[in-house]
Amino acid sequence: MSKHLDTITVQANLTAYGDALIYGYKDEERYLFGFYLKQRLFARHEASFYGTELEVQQAQGLEAVLLPADQVISFFAEGKLLEHLEWIWGEQAAELVQLAPQLAACIEERLYIPSYRAFQAGQLEWSWDESALDGPLRDLLGQANASFIEGLNAAFSAAVYRRHYGTESTAADLRREYPLLFTKDHMAMTGLDAQEWLIAVGWKSDTAPFRPVLQLLEPEDAEPAWRLKLVLQDKRDQATLAPVRLTGTGEALGSWPAEWSAHVSSRSAGWLERLRACLPQERLAGLNEDVLSSPLSDEAAWRFLSADSKRLLEAGWQVLLPAWWEAASRKKPRLRAKVSSDTGSGAGGSLFGLDSLVDFDWRIAIGDTDLTEAEFAQLVARNERLVRFRGQWIALDPALLAQIRKAMASVDSSQGLSFQDVLQLHLLGNSDGAESVQDDQSTENEARIRLEVELNGHLMKLISQLGQQTEWPKLAVPAGLKAELRSYQQDGYAWLAFLRRFGLGACLADDMGLGKTVQLIAYLLHLQETAARPDGGAPSLIICPTSVLGNWQKELHRFAPSLRVMLHYGNKRFSGEEFAAATLQADVILTSYATATLDQELLQAYTWASISLDEAQNIKNAQTKQSAAVRSLSARHRVALTGTPIENRLSELWSIYDFINPGYLGSSHAFANRFANAIEKEQDAGRTADLQRLVKPFMLRRKKKDPAIQLDLPDKNEMKTYIHLTAEQGALYNQTVNQLMERMQALEGIERKGAILAALTQLKQLCDHPILLTKEAVAEVTSAAADVLETETLVSRSSKLERLLAMVRELRDEGDRCLIFTQYIGMGQLLQRVLQQELQEPVLYLNGSTSKSARDRMIEQFQSTAQPPAEQPGVFILSIKAGGVGLNLTAANHVFHFDRWWNPAVENQATDRAYRMGQTRDVQVHKFISLGTLEERIDEMLDNKQQLSDNVITSSEGWITELSTEALKDLFTLRQQF
Repeated sequence: MSKHLDTITVQANLTAYGDALIYGYKDEERYLFGFYLKQRLFARHEASFYGTELEVQQAQGLEAVLLPADQVISFFAEGKLLEHLEWIWGEQAAELVQLAPQLAACIEERLYIPSYRAFQAGQLEWSWDESALDGPLRDLLGQANASFIEGLNAAFSAAVYRRHYGTESTAADLRREYPLLFTKDHMAMTGLDAQEWLIAVGWKSDTAPFRPVLQLLEPEDAEPAWRLKLVLQDKRDQATLAPVRLTGTGEALGSWPAEWSAHVSSRSAGWLERLRACLPQERLAGLNEDVLSSPLSDEAAWRFLSADSKRLLEAGWQVLLPAWWEAASRKKPRLRAKVSSDTGSGAGGSLFGLDSLVDFDWRIAIGDTDLTEAEFAQLVARNERLVRFRGQWIALDPALLAQIRKAMASVDSSQGLSFQDVLQLHLLGNSDGAESVQDDQSTENEARIRLEVELNGHLMKLISQLGQQTEWPKLAVPAGLKAELRSYQQDGYAWLAFLRRFGLGACLADDMGLGKTVQLIAYLLHLQETAARPDGGAPSLIICPTSVLGNWQKELHRFAPSLRVMLHYGNKRFSGEEFAAATLQADVILTSYATATLDQELLQAYTWASISLDEAQNIKNAQTKQSAAVRSLSARHRVALTGTPIENRLSELWSIYDFINPGYLGSSHAFANRFANAIEKEQDAGRTADLQRLVKPFMLRRKKKDPAIQLDLPDKNEMKTYIHLTAEQGALYNQTVNQLMERMQALEGIERKGAILAALTQLKQLCDHPILLTKEAVAEVTSAAADVLETETLVSRSSKLERLLAMVRELRDEGDRCLIFTQYIGMGQLLQRVLQQELQEPVLYLNGSTSKSARDRMIEQFQSTAQPPAEQPGVFILSIKAGGVGLNLTAANHVFHFDRWWNPAVENQATDRAYRMGQTRDVQVHKFISLGTLEERIDEMLDNKQQLSDNVITSSEGWITELSTEALKDLFTLRQQF
């Protein structure tokens, strides 16, 4: 009795692409459905996931299963079939069953070769090595029809690729090991048969005892012209070269070992064909004696060195070039400005700023040859590509020579380079960006020119001091300073004075709380005590935010009582002659950014001894009137103080640097093209490094945790407090998102952006308290008339408020004090009212509308310890904009961020009101986050953004308005699972 339950006959047809169309039947009239066949035929075929991934197609009225080309060989080789069925193979299927096992073995053992026919068509395909097949199988292949062989070749090639080169790394390995397989110059392989081509690309070893080599001979006394020569190089002794004369008929003439003759005779015609494909026709004379006998002009020799030799190498030739050429082609031409020896050696070494001119002479380096400007001009005048100079050959690339001449012409050597040019060339001299200092519009050829500077001893010392803190000149602390400077603060003060000596602006960017103020006061005292201010000259000017004017007055009086300080602020400030007279009696003029903008014309009339900007990020937007007004003022020295030189984008850094050293980073447009776009959009590491080199000499940035600072500050513990929305908040949140999504269908352009930003604000307010959105009786609930019941209702409507109240009660019970930051005035008012009623103690609230006098009074009241306990505030609510900078509030050891800001640097600044010098207790930082909301997404972004900020960049809310409607929905929609 038969063990088979059924019998199926299988037919297979290979397509030209190697796919197999497989169909079956039980008898000649009962063809099987494709689904039925693939369930049984591929039931044990794992590669197709047991047939489930295979398609069924209609072919000539039948349903056929399509087996992809890369699986054909392995399927028919494995023979894994259901044993309870009897399988009968049709004609082509039977041939596949016979051939597949050995073809699979060829693939596994790498017994395959690339196809020369496919290479000539610009493709990479594989074929089996027939010598690895059994004789009967070779006979079977010889008898098969052409379409079957074509399909089998395609299937075999696909299987090779999948088995050995199907990943990026293995494909890259193939390209590295056999680069000639991928050359696009197929004509260069003309004249080769398939076996010779396999040898040429390196797939098969060459059994000939020599290799043909094309040699370029440079002119000598006996032979005053360049010449090409074909030689045979002994593989065992590469120094042995046998010259060959190749005739126009492809015959090789010459003297070589007898055992080479057979190889020479069979290959010489192919050499001639390949040379004709690789070299210009004029290089191959139509002579019977030697097609390479014609001498080469300098122009032709240059073309052979720079172009023809590369094509020969790509075609598999060996090429021997003069020894000096490798070094000459590897070393790109360099243009160097050699600074004259006496520059910078004047009294005190003063250069009076970046605009001061530096005398120099041009030096041009080509290869190993160093040329003066006169020598370079003489060589260029000869109009030759290859020139022998001082016993050496020099290659003169016309395109590069033109760029050198253009670079030299762009600088008037009779006027000199500016010190700014010299400094930038030195700082970027070892980077790929060196050439772009000269021209932001450099072409590809220009980018190959290395523009450098050779410093003299005086400038080398100065620039070394700029770059190395250990080389900064030491400076005694001014006698009038009523403070003991820490070592790093004394370094900072001396650094400011050092840069002033050379007219170079400074950005003191220490972390908040490290004492930038006292360092600047020491510097101002130094100016007073060293008579740096000329008779009748203007005093120093300090510009700061209005909110810290009082702080500056107190700090100047406290640390430098000998400095005469004049406050230029308010309706009663001086103008005209009164102002001029007052400046004669002052050492320091103190004013605000707003006042400086209003009085721009008045302040422009003076050249100040120095201008110092506190919280210099206030001029980060160069397009504002305030920024333009401040940067328009004149001074002998400029200083910027900021804990956050970059808050959102690189243009802010440019604005600060354009204040301290005008023009140093180029125009705003040039800076964007050269740095901002490449760094912010493309994360270009090279441009980032270049910018860091340029910025570093004029920025001093120390952090609290730097080992050298040794502040002995207590710990700062940051924790995130996650809070669920109330039902009311959740419903309003969803309603706001849905309304926005509906509006997105109809709005475009500026209206769409406005709607998104408005919704963004509403959602953030909802996370705080629904009353900020509903606007219901805000004045009433924050008034003294509100009773306890109303307060309890208000608290219950906001999970954040409820949690905050519980935490504040606990810390107040322990005698701790806290700061609470919020960005919304309504929320600040609500917090003040609720906390005052619940705690039964005074609660302070400071925002942008708080007057200077009230502000100063609040700070003193909060910091003081001399008040009766009942009158001592333990809670200080602050607007993050008005209270985030310039305040010392170390009486608090808890900081709450009730709502999140977009910029981590801004939040950290706010935290540093409490975490700074003078703090004796650990500081607890609580960041409130509403779960499932936009706040949670913001928090995730802030984590990433903090890492970017430490390099050079962050981003702002503007990008949200550019999102698609679908992306907006994903960003805003309230998550239900958290």
